[in-house]
Amino acid sequence: MRKIFSSRAVVTIIISLIVIVGLIAGSNWWAKRTNTPPFFQRFGNDLAGGVSRIISVPTTAIGRSANSIGNLLDTFEENRELKSKIDEFAQDKVRLQTVEEENKTLKNQLKLKATLTDYKTVSAVTISRSPTTWQSQLVINKGLKSGLKKGMPVLSGAGIIGRISEVNTTNSKVALISDTSEDANRFAITIKGGNGDVNGIVTNFNREKNQLIMSQVTSENQIKAGDLVETSGLGGVIPAGLYVGKVSSVTRDDYGLSKRINIEPAADLGNVTTVVVAVSQIGAQ
Repeated sequence: MRKIFSSRAVVTIIISLIVIVGLIAGSNWWAKRTNTPPFFQRFGNDLAGGVSRIISVPTTAIGRSANSIGNLLDTFEENRELKSKIDEFAQDKVRLQTVEEENKTLKNQLKLKATLTDYKTVSAVTISRSPTTWQSQLVINKGLKSGLKKGMPVLSGAGIIGRISEVNTTNSKVALISDTSEDANRFAITIKGGNGDVNGIVTNFNREKNQLIMSQVTSENQIKAGDLVETSGLGGVIPAGLYVGKVSSVTRDDYGLSKRINIEPAADLGNVTTVVVAVSQIGAQ
């Protein structure tokens, strides 16, 4: 049987061991003199460091990508929360503006009610106003149950806006002073002129200028822009003393025989949310 180790192989192994031991010993001796790690230790450290760098490159890249994705998701979430807060802020702003407008309107109504001492008042809210009849009528949420009757005057803001034209159990229709149909806005008024009152009736409404028209005025009393206009009560339908507006201008009719008075209404007919109905026997029909 062949020998596993020949004498040459044994000698080679022994010499190799001696060389390795010598290198280790020499490396340790050199390391002590130079204060550096032994050669084999440095070799192992360098090898381990290289492997670590190779592994760290994709690991770092993956970590950075994960952080970027995480930051992007956080940004999306923050953006969504901010948009939600902006929407809430916009809604709160709209609600605040609505409340402020209602508060302003109600304050005007309270001031108006304080001046109506000769008759009772019923407060109501506009519940319907069709675009097709915007200039002619609206519907309020009070009717027969609240004591309303046809012909009673309706006021909003600073002055009269019309009168009850139809009464139901729980709601009523209001014919506005801007209604140009026949007899819809005909009511007796008086102008407080500088040298005496001038009585007449509203005969029409100029929608382009948003002004009431009082025509066929033959009185020689002086009338000028800014004179106050109120109901006279002479027609027996609407009580006296309801504020209508101010004189805007005074002209002559087409024949130059009588005066034509243009009146700017006190109430904003385009923004009627709450109203006051003057309830009295004189307004009933």
